[in-house]
Amino acid sequence: MPAEPHQSQSQPQKPPVPRPPGLLRSSGVVGIMTLLSRVLGLVRDMVIARYFGAGASADAFFVAFKIPNFLRRLFAEGAFSQAFIPVLSSYRERGSVDDVRRLVNAVSGTLGLVLLGVTLVAMLGAPVLTGLFAPGFIGDDTRFTLTSEMLRITFPYLLLISLTAFAGSILNSYDRFAVPAFTPVLLNLAMICAAVFLSPLLDTPILALAWGVFIAGALQLFFQLPFLMRLGLLPRPRVDYRHEGVRRVMTLMVPALFGVSVSQLNLLLDTVLASLLETGSVSWLYYSDRLSELPLGVFGIAIATVILPHLSRKHAAESVDEFAGTLDWAVRAVLLIGLPAALALALLAGPLIATLFHYGEVSDHDVVMSAGSLRAYSAGLLAFMLIKVLAPGYFARQDTRTPVRIGIIAMVANMVFNLLLIVPLAHVGLALATSLSAWLNTFLLWRGLAKEGAWRAKPGWGRFLLQLLAANAALIAVVVYLQRPLGHWLAVGGLQRVADMTVLVVAGVVVYFLVLAVTGVRIRHFRHR
Repeated sequence: MPAEPHQSQSQPQKPPVPRPPGLLRSSGVVGIMTLLSRVLGLVRDMVIARYFGAGASADAFFVAFKIPNFLRRLFAEGAFSQAFIPVLSSYRERGSVDDVRRLVNAVSGTLGLVLLGVTLVAMLGAPVLTGLFAPGFIGDDTRFTLTSEMLRITFPYLLLISLTAFAGSILNSYDRFAVPAFTPVLLNLAMICAAVFLSPLLDTPILALAWGVFIAGALQLFFQLPFLMRLGLLPRPRVDYRHEGVRRVMTLMVPALFGVSVSQLNLLLDTVLASLLETGSVSWLYYSDRLSELPLGVFGIAIATVILPHLSRKHAAESVDEFAGTLDWAVRAVLLIGLPAALALALLAGPLIATLFHYGEVSDHDVVMSAGSLRAYSAGLLAFMLIKVLAPGYFARQDTRTPVRIGIIAMVANMVFNLLLIVPLAHVGLALATSLSAWLNTFLLWRGLAKEGAWRAKPGWGRFLLQLLAANAALIAVVVYLQRPLGHWLAVGGLQRVADMTVLVVAGVVVYFLVLAVTGVRIRHFRHR
């Protein structure tokens, strides 16, 4: 057992902690903010597609953006958050306000120094990183040189956004979920403005997107600082590797690098292999991945964001039944939204890609290719979402070893699937391999939690699954009946595509929730405090 934070009688006692909002309400707040961010993210991608299409320069930018963005998800939102929040929750439950402040100061200083060193090394070695993450660009002077140049501009984003994630972890631990959930909106706004206003002023227009990423990192960090100040937890960075809390975070963080971020590693491997395929493959995977991330971010990540601090507090308080009940609630909530979302993406892959991206430089061929990989990603969407809510069941108990073992198994399986599927299916095979390995990851995580008693099925699962079956069958019937051939979506104008898609989405959503209501599903069934 890790040592408890020291608390002396001379230190100020913790102020009364208000009763936290229910998980459904908190998830709704995060979901709404994340929805705003993801909608703006789609607008951003539509602007990028219109201005830059799916050619060589777009491929170069997506790689230059994906490398620091991947590391951000791996270190900041992935391993660091999963390691830091349980430790912070422990200090909050068992220690004083001064204990928490010392932890925040020590972690911010230590984390900042490490990230600064990594950023400087990466900027100096940008060509090496380009060759490592996009080996297919070697020998292509245009894509290789452009990627290396943009990587030097985008990589400081890792430093800035990791500190932003650190600030967001503190706010989430104190149930201030809205601010961190809103912060990504600033990235999308900065990139949209860069594409529209800055790109015409540059000799190499695509560089505007790289500068937009850098500017967004600074905006996101400074946006959160006033809210930390209001909590009285604005960091005063201090490098202290010997601090007990820092050591605990680092101990938990190292194995968590694999355990929570396997899906991100798999997506990066897809990019590496896609760089070896025909020009445009990286962009096709990017556009389809972005669409699959919309429901994942709005619902899966929203639920995961809310339950991790809750699970950490329940574990610290040794509330075993409430811990298991929270995980059961999270799995049901993911199934309620994730299953219809996956079916909708599979059925409407072509129309969705055409509606959002078939403008400017994006051709009919690009739409068809992106739709293929979107269908493959949709097969794993539910698994991606379940991973997000099952992994916190381990991290909240400060068990990072088990997810590591599971993550390594899933990564090896993903590489095997990649090698088996890339030849017959090209970029679609890469996306399908990611989905298959995600299901393996999900099954192993669930089995481990069930064996340990951390997740236990609550009464009513049989009826709930029948209700889901009926509602999703109705959704499929309505979408198939109303859908038109892909040729229609490619031929009509943008406004007509938007109108037709709106009819499909609204009809599907109404029928789905209407059938759920008729079969007895109520909002109160998902209220969990």
